[in-house]
Amino acid sequence: MNMPGKIFTLLLTGLLSLFTAAAQPKQNAKQINVLIVDGFSNHDWQQTTKLVKQILTATGRFNVEVSTTPSTPTAREWKDWNPDFEKYDVVIQNTNNIKDSTMRWPRKVERHLEQYVRDGGGLYILHSANNAFPHWEEYNKMIGLGWRPVTTGVALEIDAKKHIIQIPPGQGEGTSHGDRFDALVHVIHKHPINKGFPEYWKTASMELYLYPRGPAENITVLSAATDSIGGKTWPVDWTVAYEKGRVYNSSMGHLWKGDIYPPSYRCAGFQTTLIRATEWLATGKVTYPLPPDFPTANTISLRPATAIP
Repeated sequence: MNMPGKIFTLLLTGLLSLFTAAAQPKQNAKQINVLIVDGFSNHDWQQTTKLVKQILTATGRFNVEVSTTPSTPTAREWKDWNPDFEKYDVVIQNTNNIKDSTMRWPRKVERHLEQYVRDGGGLYILHSANNAFPHWEEYNKMIGLGWRPVTTGVALEIDAKKHIIQIPPGQGEGTSHGDRFDALVHVIHKHPINKGFPEYWKTASMELYLYPRGPAENITVLSAATDSIGGKTWPVDWTVAYEKGRVYNSSMGHLWKGDIYPPSYRCAGFQTTLIRATEWLATGKVTYPLPPDFPTANTISLRPATAIP
């Protein structure tokens, strides 16, 4: 076993110990069934999936399965790849074809996901998944905002009074980001996901998307942060109502190749948001309590490195 593999194996117990008894579900409570879809990305999708699965399952509230796509656009296995989304309460989208536009889901699977969300399914767009699939019109509607060129969709900026400014296509810039930084997250819309959060809280090693663009229809921006380049404020996470379904989209959750359980994933604020957003997508409500180590406006809160799943 190589060293990263040893670290992952030896330190799982530490993560499990971080979740208090209060955060555990009542006996006989219905488990939330989650499907993570992965298989290609310019990010480290393998470790991202592993960490997300471990963070969710450690609460005792979620059953998590994974569906991994074929690895090349011409693989014969694509004809048989069609996840049964209806078996799950929430689908976490963890694929990204920004570096290879030929890597796409089959059209039958695209239509399948559209119908799943229309009928009331929950969809979590995990960080770089909002970079994916600009060709797919309904995906653009589901995600609300994504990584898109300046000519595509409106960009949303937040002013000092929490008002949302719409920047039309062709104005401003295309989506980008600066270096990762410790961002001060500002809650701008109270929601079950962020109930009880401080109005401001710090998250570590944030990759904030500047000029996120898209249709921005039926969208509710939950929080925002000020970038480290131009001093403007951009959405951090948001929800989208897509017919009967619920979608959660966030720029939190960056995990680059070569990272090992980075601060962005060790952040107690990110982990709490991940858990709560997934529960809300499934049920429309949140019962997961605010942990005592949640960050403050002045203090970042990192779970121990020894708690790597």
